[in-house]
Amino acid sequence: MLNRILQINKELEGSIFLFGARQTGKSTALRQQFPDTFYIDLLDSNLKNRFTRHPELLYETLHDKAEGTLVIIDEIPEVPELLNEVHRLISEKQLIFILCGSSARKLKRKGKNTLGGRALPVYFYPFVSAEIPDFNLERAICYGMVPTHYLSKNPTRQLEAYVQVYLKEEIKEEALVRNLNAFHRFLEVAALTDGEMVNYNNIASDCGVSATTVSSYFDILEDTLVGYRIPAFRKVMKRKLVQAPKFYYFDVGVANYLLHRKELVRGTPEYGHAFEHLVIQELYAWMHYSHSEEKLSYWRTYTGVEVDVVMGDARVAIEIKSVEEVMPKHLKGLKAFGEEHPNSRKMIISLDPINRSVGDIECVYVLDFFKNLWTMGI
Repeated sequence: MLNRILQINKELEGSIFLFGARQTGKSTALRQQFPDTFYIDLLDSNLKNRFTRHPELLYETLHDKAEGTLVIIDEIPEVPELLNEVHRLISEKQLIFILCGSSARKLKRKGKNTLGGRALPVYFYPFVSAEIPDFNLERAICYGMVPTHYLSKNPTRQLEAYVQVYLKEEIKEEALVRNLNAFHRFLEVAALTDGEMVNYNNIASDCGVSATTVSSYFDILEDTLVGYRIPAFRKVMKRKLVQAPKFYYFDVGVANYLLHRKELVRGTPEYGHAFEHLVIQELYAWMHYSHSEEKLSYWRTYTGVEVDVVMGDARVAIEIKSVEEVMPKHLKGLKAFGEEHPNSRKMIISLDPINRSVGDIECVYVLDFFKNLWTMGI
């Protein structure tokens, strides 16, 4: 059993919501890290049905527990009515809860008690490289880092089940999507825009719905933690900048499946897109696990000069290239960015195994970047 980076006990200054996409390993981590804790699993249909009918059973079960007792409720969105009882137990009995789920959307949609700040959100992600002793870069690029997919002997079949059962069934149920055909089409079009600038009008035209509906569909993917939008860097100096966000599915393997990208080969555009996605996926998880107050963005001018990642207020700029030899032409975006933000740290992450500096630009081999990220940060 692999140990996860997120040590949940260190997040417990009080109660928490533990959110993460399906099959990222939340339940496994909870059982591994809290083997003797009072645990309620709402995937148990009998428990779910009883608590749905009688949510007050939770208070009756726990009201005599000692102050500070930790209670885990897995899949809390399945019975959001329990949150009133959780609220009462926190306020009256000072119990501590870990409330686990794959989405806050059911809670928001139904207007349920979200505990008014008494439980802070903590996020759980697919595997990161530092959690896998014999990390295989090519496997991660092709099949992603969801544990059941990365570790599977048949990851393609696992990905197919994940997309068909979860993305196309459970998300549409949570979303109360009326036009199911349009939403299914949207999932595929969203994959086509994975790592690209989002144009709501173009996507709306492809899906046969309004731009407002498309924006709400992206909200659904973010609320269910299936994807996220990375904004454009907005600090304008000399060059006029693009303002549209980029979208990424939460895991590169899911994006690959939706795009029908199979047997990715180095040197192809498809491999390059997947490589960039994996690096950003790793960075995104690191920033949340390390509680960074900075945000990720990207920088692109109207003339097409671009840097893939900007951290914070131009503190770090990162270009991601799946090339095996970094050439001067690959540094064009970083040099342009450096002209406007000369104090930024500039890096290019690639498959080039020779780490070096070209002027003030650091050329870093991707596996060394991953190792340094999780040991020293950035």
